[in-house]
Amino acid sequence: MIERDLAEKKHSLVRTRFPPEPNGYLHIGHAKSICLNFGVAKEYGGRTNMRFDDTNPVKEDEEYVRSILKDVRWLVGGSVDSADPWDGNTRYASDYFETFYEAAIHLIKKGKAYVEELTAEEIRQYRGTLTEPGKESPFRNRPVEESLDLFTRMRNGEFEDGKYVVRAKIDMASPNINMRDPTLYRIRKATHVMTGDKWCIYPMYDFAHCISDAVEGITHSLCTLEFEDHRPLYDWVLDELRDSGLIECLSKGVPPQQTEFSRLNLQYTVLSKRKLIQLVEGKHVHGWSDPRMPTISGIRRRGYTPEALRLFCERIGISKADNNIDMSVLEDCAREVLEDDAPRVFGVLDPVKLTITNWPEGKVEMFEVDSHPKRPELGIRQLPFSGSLYIEREDFNENPPKGYFRLTPGGDVRLRFAYVVTCNEVVKDKEGKVVELRCTYNPDTRAGATPEGMKKVKGIIHWVSQESAIPCEVRVYDRLFNAAAPGKEHEDGDFLKDLNPDSLKIMKGAFVEPSVKDCEAGKHFQFERMGYFVTDTEDSKPGSLVFNRVVTLRDNWASSSSSSSAPAADSKPQQQAQPPAAAAAAADLEDVRRLDIRVGKIVKAEKHPDADALYVESIDVGDETGPRTIVSGLAKHIPLEEMQDRLCIVLCNLKPAKMRGIVSEGMVLCGSDDSQGLVQLLEPPAGAAVGQRITFEGFGEPQPDEVLKSKAQQKVWPNVAPDLKLNAEGVATYKDAMAKCKEGTLSCKTLKSCPIG
Repeated sequence: MIERDLAEKKHSLVRTRFPPEPNGYLHIGHAKSICLNFGVAKEYGGRTNMRFDDTNPVKEDEEYVRSILKDVRWLVGGSVDSADPWDGNTRYASDYFETFYEAAIHLIKKGKAYVEELTAEEIRQYRGTLTEPGKESPFRNRPVEESLDLFTRMRNGEFEDGKYVVRAKIDMASPNINMRDPTLYRIRKATHVMTGDKWCIYPMYDFAHCISDAVEGITHSLCTLEFEDHRPLYDWVLDELRDSGLIECLSKGVPPQQTEFSRLNLQYTVLSKRKLIQLVEGKHVHGWSDPRMPTISGIRRRGYTPEALRLFCERIGISKADNNIDMSVLEDCAREVLEDDAPRVFGVLDPVKLTITNWPEGKVEMFEVDSHPKRPELGIRQLPFSGSLYIEREDFNENPPKGYFRLTPGGDVRLRFAYVVTCNEVVKDKEGKVVELRCTYNPDTRAGATPEGMKKVKGIIHWVSQESAIPCEVRVYDRLFNAAAPGKEHEDGDFLKDLNPDSLKIMKGAFVEPSVKDCEAGKHFQFERMGYFVTDTEDSKPGSLVFNRVVTLRDNWASSSSSSSAPAADSKPQQQAQPPAAAAAAADLEDVRRLDIRVGKIVKAEKHPDADALYVESIDVGDETGPRTIVSGLAKHIPLEEMQDRLCIVLCNLKPAKMRGIVSEGMVLCGSDDSQGLVQLLEPPAGAAVGQRITFEGFGEPQPDEVLKSKAQQKVWPNVAPDLKLNAEGVATYKDAMAKCKEGTLSCKTLKSCPIG
C-alpha cells in the first residue's frame, strides 16, 4: 500500500502517528502499535508524530502523559533519557479545538450536521439495532440557523451537561450503525489539563481523530481492527470537509488513509483496562509498574529490553487475522537478546554452606573467568575461592534419583572453574534441615583438570565464596496467571481465580559474586544455570542490591512441572507425556512437518449466532467421523454465498478452542493483503482429493502431531506462520518451498506477495 502510494506520487513523505488517549498506562498491546507506526515511517524514510487524543477531560491526567512519553522514548529510542524519537514537538488534539469547532460549523451550514436535544438513552433507542434500521430524530431537520445559534450558545456555556449534542446527518438506515447520525460534539463542563476552562464543549473521538490526522498531514492512519467499522465515518468527515478551506491536505485531495491491523492478544495475562485496574486496586499486584503487569512500565522494570520487545513485535507480524500469542514468544525474544548481551555471574538464591575441611586456613585463591563466553570485549571477572562457600540447596540431595549428578553424601561434584569436592559429612539443625556440607577437595582437579586414573565427574555446580559474597534480595517473577486465557474456563468468567500464587517469590538471603557489588540499577546479568536477572530500577542501589528475574534460561512452562528457582545444569525439563509420534516430532522434525494441513471441502457455512464477524463452517477434511465444525473470522471479508460447497485448506491439528460458545476444530487458511483490504481462501487445484495432506518441497513427508496441545506443541504454529506466504507468482510457500498436493500447488484467487494465516 505505502509503496504503491509513493510510486504513484500520492505522497512525497510518509507520515504516521501514535495517538494514545492520556487516560491510562500503556501496555504491551500498545507496543505493537508503537513499533508499527514508528517502524513503517523509518522503513520508508518518513516521520512519526506523537499526539495525545485528549478530547475527554474527565478521564485524562498529566501523570499518564508523562508515563506514556517515557514508555515511547524507551521503546523506540532504546533509552528513557534519549532524544525524542518523534517528529517535532509533542502534539495534542486540544491544539486543534478551534479547528474542530469550525469544522462542526461548516457541517451544520452544509446541512450535514444538526443540534440534537434527545437524551442519550433516546438517541440509543432511535439508533436501531444491527438487524433493524434507526429512526430519524424529530430534531434532525432543525433549521440551520437554529442549530448554529444553539451550537454557539453551547460553546458559551449556557446549557448544562447532556442538554444538547451535535450529530452528523448521514443515514439512519445504514447497515453500519456507526453511520446512523453519530454524535460529533457534547457539553462537558470539566477542566481540561491543557486548556483549563476555556472550553465546555468537546468533540467525540471519531470526529477529532480524523481531523487531527488531516491537520497534521498524516498519510497513513494505522489503527487496530476495532476501528474498521469506523472507517466509513472517518472518510465521510474528511470528504465533507474538502470544501471547508480549513485543512490543506483535504483541499489538495490527499486525505489520510486509515488501515486496520489486528490487535495483540497475549496469553497468560490480561490487557483489558478494566481488569488491569482490578488487579491494581485489589492489591493483587504492587501498582502499575509491578514487574508481573503487562504494562510497558512493568515490562521495563521486569527487565525486558526495548530490543526484545521490538523483536517480539517483529515476530508476531502484522495482519488482519486475530493473533493469540503465547507468552513464550515474548520470553524467547528476551532470552535471545540477553543471551548475547548479558554478562555472566554466579548467584546463589537459596544457599547452603559448603566447608572444605582440607583447604589451607586463610587461603583465598582467585580465578579469572570470561564475563561472556562469546564476547571477549566484555572482559574478565575475578572469582575469589576459599574454604567456606555457598551453593544452591537444590544442588545437594541426600536421596538422589537415578541420573542425578550433583552433590550427594559420599559423592563428587565439580565446582565450576575451580575444583572437584567430595561430600563427607552432612550437618543438620534440630529440625532436620541441612545447614552445612563438609567436603574435601582434590587439588589436582583445578580449573577442569582430571588426573590420570580418576573417573570424570559429570556434575558441575556454581558457588560463591562466603567471605566475599554480596548479600542481596532476589525477586523470582513468573507469569501472573496459570491459565492461557484467564477466566475463560470459569462459568462466571472470574479471571482472578486463575492468578498464579507463585508468580513472585522473594529470596532475601541470596548471595552474588563480588564483581556486581557496585552495579547500577537496570543492569542485566545471566546468573549461570539460573536465568536472566536485572537490578531493580526502583529498589536496588549499591550496598543494597535487589535483582528481578527477567526470564528463565529455558521455557519451563513447556514441561509438566512448574519452574524451579534453580534449574540443574545437568538435567533437562521433564516433558509432558506425548504420543510417540509427537515426541519424535518434537525431537527431530522441522516444525512445518508437524502441522496437519489438509485439503478440505466446505459442506455448509452459516453466520455465527452470537458474533457478526464469525462464520461457522462444516468442513469435510477426510475424517472417518465426518465433517468438522470450524469457526472462522471471515464474515467481514468473504460473502457467505462464496463460502458454500468449495475446496479450501485446513490446519487440522490445532488444539480445539471455543469461540463465542462454539468449539472450533481447526483453522481455515487464507491469504491476507492489507494494502488492498482483501482476505481470500487458500485453495488447492480443482479436483484435489479431500483429506490429502499438504507437503512442502524439500521438507519430506509430514509427520504431524496428533494435536498441538502442550505448551511446547502450541508454539509450533506460531513458529511456522511468519514464513508461510504467497510468493510473487501467487503460489503458497514456506521459506520459499512450494506448498503442494498431488494435483499441484496452492494459491488464492488473485492475491500475490502476501502472508498466509
